[in-house]
Amino acid sequence: MLWEVDIYPAPGQPDVVAEQVRHDGLDLGIHGAWQVAAGRGYLVEGDFTHAQVQRLAEELFADPVVERFVIGQAGDSVLLEPPGPDMHPVYVLPKPGVMDPVAMSAAAAIEDFGWHARAVRTFRKYWFSGLSHNDLRRICQKILANDAIEQVIFGPLPFRTLEQGRPYEFRLITVPLREMDDQALLRLSREGQLFLSLVEMRTIRDFYRSLGRDPTDVELETLAQTWSEHCSHKTLTGQISYRDEQRQIQFQNMLKETIFAATHEIRRRLGDRDWCVSVFEDNAGVVKFDDDYHVVFKVETHNHPSALEPYGGANTGIGGVIRDPMGTGLGAKPICNTDVFCFAPPDISHDELPPGVLHPRRVMKGVVAGVRDYGNRMGIPTVNGAVYFDRRYLGNPLVYCGNVGLLPRDKAHKAAQPGDLIVLVGGRTGRDGIHGATFSSAELTTESETLSGGAVQIGNAITEKMLLDVLLVARDRGLYHAVTDCGAGGLSSAVGEMGRAIGAEVDLERVPLKYEGLSYAEIWISEAQERMVLAVPEEKWPELQELFASEGVEATAIGRFVPTGRLVLRYQGHQVADLSMEFLHKGRPAVVREAVYAPASTVPMVLPPECEINWTADLIAILGSLNVCSKEWIIRQYDHEVQGGSAIKPLVGRWNDGPSDAAVLRPVLSSYRGLVIACGMNPKYGDYDTYWMAAAAIDEAVRNCVAVGADPSRIAILDNFCWGNTDRPEVLGSLVRAALACHDVAVALGTPFISGKDSLNNEFRLSETETITIPPSLLISALGQVDDVRRCVTMDLKQPGNAIYIVGTTADELGGSHWAEIHGLSGGTVPRWDGERARGVFEAMHRAIMTGCVRACHDLSEGGLAVAIAEMAFAGEFGAEIDLDAVPCASSDLGPVVRLFSESNSRFLCEVPVERASAFEGLFAGLPIARLGTVQEKPHLVVKWRGQTLIDTAVENLKRAWKQPLAW
Repeated sequence: MLWEVDIYPAPGQPDVVAEQVRHDGLDLGIHGAWQVAAGRGYLVEGDFTHAQVQRLAEELFADPVVERFVIGQAGDSVLLEPPGPDMHPVYVLPKPGVMDPVAMSAAAAIEDFGWHARAVRTFRKYWFSGLSHNDLRRICQKILANDAIEQVIFGPLPFRTLEQGRPYEFRLITVPLREMDDQALLRLSREGQLFLSLVEMRTIRDFYRSLGRDPTDVELETLAQTWSEHCSHKTLTGQISYRDEQRQIQFQNMLKETIFAATHEIRRRLGDRDWCVSVFEDNAGVVKFDDDYHVVFKVETHNHPSALEPYGGANTGIGGVIRDPMGTGLGAKPICNTDVFCFAPPDISHDELPPGVLHPRRVMKGVVAGVRDYGNRMGIPTVNGAVYFDRRYLGNPLVYCGNVGLLPRDKAHKAAQPGDLIVLVGGRTGRDGIHGATFSSAELTTESETLSGGAVQIGNAITEKMLLDVLLVARDRGLYHAVTDCGAGGLSSAVGEMGRAIGAEVDLERVPLKYEGLSYAEIWISEAQERMVLAVPEEKWPELQELFASEGVEATAIGRFVPTGRLVLRYQGHQVADLSMEFLHKGRPAVVREAVYAPASTVPMVLPPECEINWTADLIAILGSLNVCSKEWIIRQYDHEVQGGSAIKPLVGRWNDGPSDAAVLRPVLSSYRGLVIACGMNPKYGDYDTYWMAAAAIDEAVRNCVAVGADPSRIAILDNFCWGNTDRPEVLGSLVRAALACHDVAVALGTPFISGKDSLNNEFRLSETETITIPPSLLISALGQVDDVRRCVTMDLKQPGNAIYIVGTTADELGGSHWAEIHGLSGGTVPRWDGERARGVFEAMHRAIMTGCVRACHDLSEGGLAVAIAEMAFAGEFGAEIDLDAVPCASSDLGPVVRLFSESNSRFLCEVPVERASAFEGLFAGLPIARLGTVQEKPHLVVKWRGQTLIDTAVENLKRAWKQPLAW
């Protein structure tokens, strides 16, 4: 029997969901007197009486204070009684096989009642009137449902049982690869979603010719997952012949010779003082923290899935990166998240959307909600992030998710041993995530939403929280030798990587499934979430199994690591794969690519006459631009206080709504030693020169850390390259040039790279001749340290009468600036970078903060000096008066536009008590520094130049402009 429980707002309660649907409908251009009501509900299949379902509705499903419910068997007329005249129902349900976390939790809770449900599924239910058939269809397609994971049903439900899958009948599938010509190989790669190159397909074909047999389907899938761009980073680690206007370089392994080489050089220079523990070899980078703990940090991308299903893509993006620290060493405790998003502007018209592209407003809301729900439900604070907008992210939004973990010093290393059991723990395996790794390596097209819906996973944070808690107990009991997460490629990647130096045998029928019907190949490559793989000594297995069972977490031995050097897969006694680990991990042919780079020609920016500039209006316009304005709507949705360690929050100031430069937290609550989390990114600069874009990103990330008090000699950084199609030499050239800058800047600052990730092919193909390509997007994440969080500072002005200082040199660098953007100006020069000066400024600033000379500090970045002083003022609700004549400039003839709006690197604004001014200046001897003005009691910002007042406006006006654009 299939019971339906409909849940609606109680009488007198607002129908918030319906109001949002109506608002979104107006955005679609659907006007008129149409009506909508909304509810949610559960389908429960089982031998239940009406009274039992009534009790479930009262005690489990609905909140009796604010909700009412209706019960009936699916299709009953009582369930179809409209809440208003002429209203008709629309159901939105997950498609069969799609993860339904709420339904899973409900099924478990029903068991606690002593009852059993054969199946549970959630749904959303809407009632409409006054809409044409076409308008209703548009609302369903554009607002209510995502065809990648959801189905829409008009009218009563047409089924009386929930689909749970049909039993799988074993049939060994072999792929006739040996006889395929080039055309057939490419067709197989594309249609089978392997996304391997012709050279790679030929290599596999020739390998099997040498064996005298064809591959099984699961062998071919395993090779595709392992050789995918997502898993092997074959472009960046490949051979690249690079040339630009000054040099020509032949890389054997570009990543190793740039990013890795910088870290190696820094560590060699440090010698015995080296504070790196594990870099580029585990799931996350590891650095020393104190006498008892190391810290780990990883940032991943989840772009393609988030383009198809924003909530699920982002949800599993943050869930996956949380498992990276959990799978680093013997398992770190996640202590905070950081998230950076890149979207197209949310005000783009629906008429401008290409087929297959979700509206950026919908993408933005879904991504934010996905990250919010997962992090909050796991009890991990989200403490730092950023959001960037550019029309070129329309087809490919970027979703960067990061996690920091705390790892006992004696748990930093791991190694599976021959004879260890392969134990799968956590969630069950389903079809969600099939081909996720290979899909992430391909470009998106107008058909991706239909063809690659299976690559989208839906996460269950509660399952992962349970897994985390019991895993740390097992770690401390010493119950396993190694652990890794089941991420891209699923078991194929996790087991294949963990056993690459040994060998592994797996019995796939032992893998716990969410539902029947999965083939052996689907079981092996599924990327279903919340799963991890352990290498467990056989004598420890009974204790580990009992421990996991006691906490309600599944643990299943599915195989064993055996010293054969081979990967052997079986299903119900049938051998379905036998692969050489050597060929699997080292057989991929080297990628050889050409890369060229020619920086855009430098054209002077033609400035309007100063007399025609409305300085206040320009400042307000920049503060109200999407890339500068407040992101409070997003930040407030995240819990940044859970675990009790946050010392400097994402929002600071008198009313806790000013933009913090970085987050500071105490990971060990018995100590005041702290971690600092920050980031840097400016894709706009890449339009001019990706070398200086990368340099600026690193400088900004480090600068943000230093601004709150981090020690510049103990800052580690991570790189995340998101680029277009690097098969094109000019696109790859722009990436190589950015990597060269990463090397140069990291070495100059002494900031080692400890981890990273790339995401290529971020393009959306509209047709054979038209493509939307993202701008070169390099995110630099920084992990700093501070001896005592009580000495850290925030950016808000603190006390009238204090002096305001600027530190650093301002140059004529308006290219790619926000001031140029609001005026539609091109040309000019993007910020360059001076390594020696930057390091000196950072070290002096750290000394000044630690010696108590600084009450407030803010870095100068987007919008330059004008935005920085405005933000400091309205965050503290004090005024400021400054004189641009005093700004230290690279050239004395620079006018007020450059002094006020240039975005030159390595600069800070500081509030200094007058009695500490002399000491402050002494710390910056030989460095560019100047006193600009004072903090004022009256909350007005006054900016002067050569005796004239350019800006005199209430701080309240500036704050209003800054907060308004995304005040959703």
